[in-house]
Amino acid sequence: MTSVIEVKNLTKRYRDTVAVDDVSFSIEKDTIYGLLGRNGAGKTTVMSILTAQNFATRGDVRVFGEHPYENARVLSRMCFVRESQKYPDDATPRHAFETARLFFPNWDQEFAERLIDDFQLPVKRRIKKLSRGQLSAVGVIIGLASRAEVTFFDEPYLGLDAVARQIFYDRLLEDYAEHPRTVILSSHLIDEVSNLIEKVLVIDRGRIIMDEDTDAVRDRATNIVGDSAAVDAFVAGREVIHRESLGHVSSATVLGALSAAERESLAAAGLDVAPVSLQQLIVRLTQHASGSAAGGAASGSSSSTADIDEGALR
Repeated sequence: MTSVIEVKNLTKRYRDTVAVDDVSFSIEKDTIYGLLGRNGAGKTTVMSILTAQNFATRGDVRVFGEHPYENARVLSRMCFVRESQKYPDDATPRHAFETARLFFPNWDQEFAERLIDDFQLPVKRRIKKLSRGQLSAVGVIIGLASRAEVTFFDEPYLGLDAVARQIFYDRLLEDYAEHPRTVILSSHLIDEVSNLIEKVLVIDRGRIIMDEDTDAVRDRATNIVGDSAAVDAFVAGREVIHRESLGHVSSATVLGALSAAERESLAAAGLDVAPVSLQQLIVRLTQHASGSAAGGAASGSSSSTADIDEGALR
């Protein structure tokens, strides 16, 4: 598979805070990625650097084989839609779409008009008078109708209600099927986007902790539930990323796929096996990583990253 983005040893430091810590990864052509992680993990910082809206402290970034900064050949092929997008005070959605039409060579006006109708967007109202959901719809429409070869959505759809978010997901998949391109979705709504994304990139405390196909991730962890002693016996020697107990009953989340023989052993021991959703897995992994980091700090090691609000890094 052809890579459209190559990142090597990327680091971004804000004074004493390391927002992105020596990360390396590649983004493949015509693939939908989920860039996932907690607030302050470094997601927005990474996307800002890839789209030349921020500078790396060190490391190398190539988009379509070139450095993106002040490179019109590269920038015209990318679209970065973010929740905090600013517009002139007197701008209307229609003005925003007309500007986008001039900038993006693959812009589809007919598709944009369909999306305007889908989201019931008042295109003649000034943007600063729009509701949060309507403002989110402006960004979503630009991101979809641009048909840019690489499109970043940095949680611009958080203001949309459940119906509008589903419209976004449906239109994205429909148009992606007819016009494949690379899409990077940054989202807190992991369960909602889990059926959209083909590859998962998880960033935590500025570092990549997961870079895998979504299908492979689904079988990566399992919940084992039942009598505490039996659970303890089964998980001994395995990597347990989360555990809960209530009386004599315990639930343990363990990494690693289970064999048929192991499942039979669990059934014989009266233990229940439950799948772990993508959201549960990422939450447990980041909690586990944070716990390990805290343990390391308590034992005398220091951490160069901080779990700070990502809004401060934009």
